[in-house]
Amino acid sequence: MILKGTEEIKELVKEYKNLSPFELKNKLIAMAKSTEKKGVATFLNAGRGNPNWTASTPRQAFFTLGLFAVEETKRDVEKNDLAGMPYVKDIDMHFDEFVANNKHLPGLDLLSGVIEYGVKVHGFNKNRWIYELVDAIIGDHYPMPDRMLHCIEKVVYDYLMQEMGRVIPKEVTHDLFAVEGGTAAMCYIFDSMMANHLLEKGDHIALMVPIFTPYLEIPHLSRYALKVTNIHASEINEEGRHNWQYPKEELDKIADKTVKALFLVNPSNPPSVAINDESIIYMKQIIKEKNPKLMIITDDVYGTFTNNFKSLMTEIPEQTIGVYSYSKYFGVTGWRLGLIAISKKNIFDQLIRELPPEVISDLDHRYGALTNNPRDITFIDRIVADSRQVALNHTAGLSTPQQAQMAIFSVFALLDKENCYKKQTQEICHRRLKLLYDHLDLPLYLQPHNTAYYSEIDLLVWARVKYNEEFVNYLEIHYAPEDILFRLAQEYAIVLLNGNGFKGPDWSIRVSLANLPDEAYAQIGDAINAIFNQYVEAWKQTK
Repeated sequence: MILKGTEEIKELVKEYKNLSPFELKNKLIAMAKSTEKKGVATFLNAGRGNPNWTASTPRQAFFTLGLFAVEETKRDVEKNDLAGMPYVKDIDMHFDEFVANNKHLPGLDLLSGVIEYGVKVHGFNKNRWIYELVDAIIGDHYPMPDRMLHCIEKVVYDYLMQEMGRVIPKEVTHDLFAVEGGTAAMCYIFDSMMANHLLEKGDHIALMVPIFTPYLEIPHLSRYALKVTNIHASEINEEGRHNWQYPKEELDKIADKTVKALFLVNPSNPPSVAINDESIIYMKQIIKEKNPKLMIITDDVYGTFTNNFKSLMTEIPEQTIGVYSYSKYFGVTGWRLGLIAISKKNIFDQLIRELPPEVISDLDHRYGALTNNPRDITFIDRIVADSRQVALNHTAGLSTPQQAQMAIFSVFALLDKENCYKKQTQEICHRRLKLLYDHLDLPLYLQPHNTAYYSEIDLLVWARVKYNEEFVNYLEIHYAPEDILFRLAQEYAIVLLNGNGFKGPDWSIRVSLANLPDEAYAQIGDAINAIFNQYVEAWKQTK
């Protein structure tokens, strides 16, 4: 016996199987909303990772800075709606007066702390530091330098180093490029690697999977046409459950010298588990001994959700481009705040220097309008230029108000010595994970290094642990892996994503723990459990 509607769902799976999870989601949303209209369930979309929390105090500081900045423009010119521009002269005294006269304004203490941090920790000239923030928030100039504003880069660097797993070094080790979110970083990096012949069409790369779907899709676009080897987080614990780490035989794939680049999301998406220390040590060894010219691109947006996180950008710095986004941690997906970080000494610059003479000559022509010495342009500055098709390099860079907000978020975290905000966001995710599993008929296995930002549930592991191999075979024979997703949408108005769309196990489903109220996860757990029990009852009737 199989459940009612199975053939209809199989047809839906066939129709939508080639779509990415985020496009399949649109069909599931339509089905779930139709169910909601019938009045039988409330629509719950746990398919997106957009958090339902925001960091309020840094935003208050930002808007209060904006009030002060507008006052400064009026010192120059004030004719009804027309104002002038802020100026450096005496702006520190103006700021002190503003603080003294506006103690009631929200976020003012943090704003004062941001100024004090720059002066005390970095020795910034107070006038220049305040002016940089004021001019940035007014947005009356193109970003200069285009890669990132001087002082803002320094405080953002401190934050990034702190969160990526190391004590803030005395000497600056990385250059930063502020970009329009992590997605822009991905696009810019892929394009610049191709433009600078670090990757060519048909080259061999590796992906550590499961991984955010665009990393699976971009390499196969005709623009890139890359050969891909997947490195699977297939390690299983003694109970037969995934711990989402990489066995040595999988990591050994990067020993192949034809693998030019390695892409990963760490902590992973959707398992939400950071790479453990043993794997990082083993990767270092493989790269050093077998593939010393390997290029690594690590997307570490979820790093702040696990304690003692170690990024490859700090653990294997010379090989690695780091990508970071503020979107998840601070609840700012709409702000589009992202970073590209590259070590000052790096394999990318070295590989460009080693290109054939005719290719270097071609690159001289590409970047020749920017400088008389185009061969001296570092890879990160090539990314900046390429982000604006080189010819528009003079207008490159993230908008300056966005950079001001980025600086305030960064110093907010740096001043939070007790990690109060971090603990709050982590507690939200872990509380929801526990609620979900309390309502599943499956014990919670909390892997070390787990951020709990998402949960990836492998239904076949569940079937095997709770029942036996016979039930596993029954599921695989009679149902498509996506069957449960369509049933959740159709019967309970719930939207989840398919884990196999992220190159996870075929029968896995992804639940975002970030974007719904706590009580929704109890409902989701109950619904998954109810459908799973339907499979069990149908199986039992065949015996």
